[in-house]
Amino acid sequence: MGRRPPSRAAEAVAAVLLLALSVACGSRLPESDFERDDRSPASTRATGEPIRVGIITSATSPVGGSAFTGPREGAKAWFDRLNARGGIDGRRVEVRLCDDGGSGVGNNECVHRLIDEDEVVALVATTALDYAGASRVSRARVPDIGGQPIGAAYDTWPHLYSIYGSLAPRNGTPGWDGRLYGGTEVYRYFKREHGARTAAVVSYNQSASAAYARLVERGLRTEGYRVVTEQVDFALPNFRAVAADLKEQGADLVFDALDTHGNARLCRAMDESGVRVTAKVTNVQNWTSTVPDDYKDSPHCRNALWATGSSRNHEDTGHPAVREFRDATKGLKTHSQWQLEGWAAARWFTDAAESCAKKGITRACVDDFVNRGEGYTAGGLLLPVEFARLPEPPSTGRTCLSVARWQDGKGWVTQGDMNRTCFTVPQLPYRP
Repeated sequence: MGRRPPSRAAEAVAAVLLLALSVACGSRLPESDFERDDRSPASTRATGEPIRVGIITSATSPVGGSAFTGPREGAKAWFDRLNARGGIDGRRVEVRLCDDGGSGVGNNECVHRLIDEDEVVALVATTALDYAGASRVSRARVPDIGGQPIGAAYDTWPHLYSIYGSLAPRNGTPGWDGRLYGGTEVYRYFKREHGARTAAVVSYNQSASAAYARLVERGLRTEGYRVVTEQVDFALPNFRAVAADLKEQGADLVFDALDTHGNARLCRAMDESGVRVTAKVTNVQNWTSTVPDDYKDSPHCRNALWATGSSRNHEDTGHPAVREFRDATKGLKTHSQWQLEGWAAARWFTDAAESCAKKGITRACVDDFVNRGEGYTAGGLLLPVEFARLPEPPSTGRTCLSVARWQDGKGWVTQGDMNRTCFTVPQLPYRP
C-alpha cells in the first residue's frame, strides 16, 4: 500500500498566507465563541457519562469567516451521526466548540478552557491560524487528532497528530533542526502522466507570496521542468500581461502563489487571451464545490483546474466511506475536501475510543492508539497516516497522491487510484 507525502505543511502554510494577503490592515480581537453542541436527540443520551471532545477553529479569523470551518463541519457531522446511532459503548460524544478568533491569545484561551476546565479526552480536527497553545496541549498529553498543519506545530510537538502524518522527531523543535521536508510528487505526476515540460509560477511582489513561489520553482526545476516565473504588483496586478506571456512561452502547467481573488482574475485573463494549459493546479483548501461561482467568468481555465492531496475525492461517491460522508452532510450548502478530512479526523478519534471502551476511554489510551505505527486510513478516506519519528530527515520518499480535475457538469472527477498513484521522489528542505 502506498504512503502519503511526509509533509504537506508547506502547502497548508502557503494557503493561509495567501488568504491573508487580501486582509485589510488592523487587528481583531478573538471572540472565543465557546459553546456546547447539544443537537443530538435526547434518546441518544444513553447511560454513562458523555465523552467530551474539543474542536478549536479560527472561525472568525482575520482571513475570513469561512476559511477554516470546513474541518469543523465535517467532524460535527460525524459526531451527530455517531450519537444518533448510540454513541460509543452507549455513551454519547459531547462536542465542545471553541473559536480562537485567529489569534494566539484566543488559541491559548481555547486550549485552557477545553483541557483544564472541560477536561476533554481529545481535541479533534483543529484548524488554527496561530496554534499558540500547541505546547500546552502537548505538555498535558492530550491527543490532538487529525488537525490541519497550518504552521509547524504538528511537526514539533508529541501528542499532536496531523491529518497528514509526520515523520519528524517532534521533540520540541520544528522538523529536523528547524527544517521541514516536502516531496516533488505533484510535479512528477504531471510530467509522467501528462507529459508536461514547461511550468509557470505566478506570484505577487510580496514576501509570503514570493517565498512560496520560490519553493514551487525549486521543486519544478528538481523535476526537470523549464520554469517560467511571473510576478505581478500586489496593489495593481497586470494579469493580462502575465497571460500574454504564458501564451508566448507555451506553458503546460500554471502554479500560483496568489489569493483566491487573484486566481479568479488570472483565470479570466487567461481565457480572454486564449491561453490553454494542461492544468491550472490548485491545493486542497480550494478543492471545493464553489468552483462554478469562484471562476464563473473563466470556463476554459475553470475546466483546467486540478487539485492534489492526500485524501479521497469528496465527490467520489462510488466509495462507501465517501458515500456515507456525503449522505451525512447533504444539508450543507457546499462541500469541500477539508470537510471530508474533518469527518475522517472524527472517525479516527472514534476508532481510538472504541478500542479503549473496555478498559476506559482515557487520554492516554486514545493517544496510544493514534500514535501506533500502523498507517491509518479512516476506512479508505485517507492515504495511510504515519508517525515514524525518524532521527534523520529523508532524502527520498515513496509518496502517493489523490488527484482530481474539475469538469463542468460532472464536478471534481477522480484521476486514478490514490493508493497506486505513487512516486519515489526527492524530499526538499524548507524553513516553516
